[in-house]
Amino acid sequence: MSVVDDSFGHPLKQEEKATAILAGGIATQGYQCGMLWGAALAAGAQAYRLYGYGAKAETATIIASQRVVEGFCAHSKNEINCLEITELNFKGNNQLLPILKFFAKGGPIGCFRMAAKYAPIAYGEIESALSEEHYEIPSPPVSCTAMLANKMGVSEMHAVMAAGLAGGIGLSGGACGLLGTALWIHGMNQPYESEGLNFAEGWVGNIIERFLVSSDYEFECSEIVGRKFENVSDHADHLCAGGCSKIIDALAAFEV
Repeated sequence: MSVVDDSFGHPLKQEEKATAILAGGIATQGYQCGMLWGAALAAGAQAYRLYGYGAKAETATIIASQRVVEGFCAHSKNEINCLEITELNFKGNNQLLPILKFFAKGGPIGCFRMAAKYAPIAYGEIESALSEEHYEIPSPPVSCTAMLANKMGVSEMHAVMAAGLAGGIGLSGGACGLLGTALWIHGMNQPYESEGLNFAEGWVGNIIERFLVSSDYEFECSEIVGRKFENVSDHADHLCAGGCSKIIDALAAFEV
């Protein structure tokens, strides 16, 4: 996110720092690579600068996030989950061993190289998507994650930034964007260093547990909803029918 923001000429240090919680596939759960979460948030920030707040900005952010995922898949041989990319499982109470193995195998170097190569791809995909004007803009609500952000009382910019995480990041059906949004928003107001890498404990673990209870212990959007969304309008229709309201209300009510 930092590299893409800098490419657009608008660094967002507080917001970028909070994305560390999404590393390792959302708090080391092994789902979508943290680079995707960060790139989608960067797309939302640029969409807000171009279009302000509202349905158009949210729609543009989701479309840009879809392109970000497509670009990542082309770059990573169609692997988007941290678990498959790193071949390491960070889940569990004792995370020290997999972390040591990750460092011993040169994992951080590989991830840094991947980020360096992917950042310009993400920037290009975002810029291209946001330059387009010919796409359908559904009536609000458009994005479940923007709905949650609004309920949590954040700024209009942060709500638009979160929009692209909808549907498991750009409607790709992966780990729920609502969980990522809640972690990211609370992370902006928390001293991340105090958590270290032990995400299973403290407020991060509490948010994850609240999410799992409300989602019937499903992590991925496609499993929660029972399908992948065809497009932005399909997702908007789902929200208009009250879809995912239980999860949204549960996460919005959480206080650190």
